[in-house]
Amino acid sequence: MIDILLRDLRQPEYVHVLINQLPLLGLAMGCVGLIIALLLRSRAANIATLVIILISAAAAWPTYEFGQKAYNPVLTMVDEHGQAWLEVHKARAEQFIYYFYSLAVLTAVAIVAPIKWKKTSVPLAIAVLLFGGVVLGMGGYIGYAGGKIRHREFRNGPPPPLKSPTPESR
Repeated sequence: MIDILLRDLRQPEYVHVLINQLPLLGLAMGCVGLIIALLLRSRAANIATLVIILISAAAAWPTYEFGQKAYNPVLTMVDEHGQAWLEVHKARAEQFIYYFYSLAVLTAVAIVAPIKWKKTSVPLAIAVLLFGGVVLGMGGYIGYAGGKIRHREFRNGPPPPLKSPTPESR
């Protein structure tokens, strides 16, 4: 049993599937917690939920890296529509990953800055909450395509076409 688990953990596609919900679910729970912390006006709860958001946003990095490493193995095991959805999923992840990193940096600032400047606590928490909501939407957009790669039952239409670069943008 342990041997099987260790073997699976060496497969990037397995690890990607294992951790890909952490940025989304963690971010959603952190945002809900941050709303509650703001309503309670509790700096301790504020810090706790900001840490959850920080960890969740930072978890996008290993999710992205394992996804990149899993691209070729997954490409060989899916049908034509799955390959198209894989391309869309990859393009969306590449397009939006830096927003997750930016959210992690903003959240770190929201944790640390009020130590010196106390009045920044609420405005920074609100900024994290608003930006976190946007990034959560981006994560859902990425995950929407990812869920259709191997799950035919989720495909209710063809994948959207990828926009190829125009000659002017090259």
